[in-house]
Amino acid sequence: MKLYTYFRSSAAYRVRIALNLKGLPYEASPVHLLRNGGEQLSDAYRAVNPAMLLPTLEDEGNVIGQSLAIIEYLEETRPQTPLLPSNALGRARVRALALTVAADTHPLGNLRVLKYLKGEMALPEEVKLEWQQHWLRAGMATLETLLANDPQTGRYCHGDTPTLADCCLVPQVFGAQRFGVDLAPYPTIMRIHANCAALPAFQSAHPSQQPDAE
Repeated sequence: MKLYTYFRSSAAYRVRIALNLKGLPYEASPVHLLRNGGEQLSDAYRAVNPAMLLPTLEDEGNVIGQSLAIIEYLEETRPQTPLLPSNALGRARVRALALTVAADTHPLGNLRVLKYLKGEMALPEEVKLEWQQHWLRAGMATLETLLANDPQTGRYCHGDTPTLADCCLVPQVFGAQRFGVDLAPYPTIMRIHANCAALPAFQSAHPSQQPDAE
């Protein structure tokens, strides 16, 4: 398997965690999102993924984009160390938690959105940062409420085994820390994050441990 990745990409970070939790070896193929105007916009990468987004997984000649689709594919084709619960309600809850991050929060601070705000919209850097922090706080607040008010939350987002939801939570915390969001109001998130951070699968997926880390 080959994973097109970028060390600071939250979406790629999710997939790296999932691959590690499942014990699946892969080749990392870095695509720098800023160098040379963005290597994801090159003809070479466009031929791999016409959406020009990361991550992309190549497996046995098949090409898959979108982080959650990749993780669901891995779940179906490599069911060892499952990342989704065995019951339908549990799977729905984990997917909802994951989508709170991947669909409702992360896209609003994606690089192409931020570039548009600063470029075409000509917003100053401090306004762009305020935009990022606002939506990060909003997403964190929602996730904290969902986790803190549900008895199904355990050591991790759902019970005492890492799931797809934890694969999304940890990179989102990294992004919030990177952009200076105060995380004190989210104690449940930070407790779960600490439990995840103690696991080798999460440690080796961290941006600082990637071959393209700067």
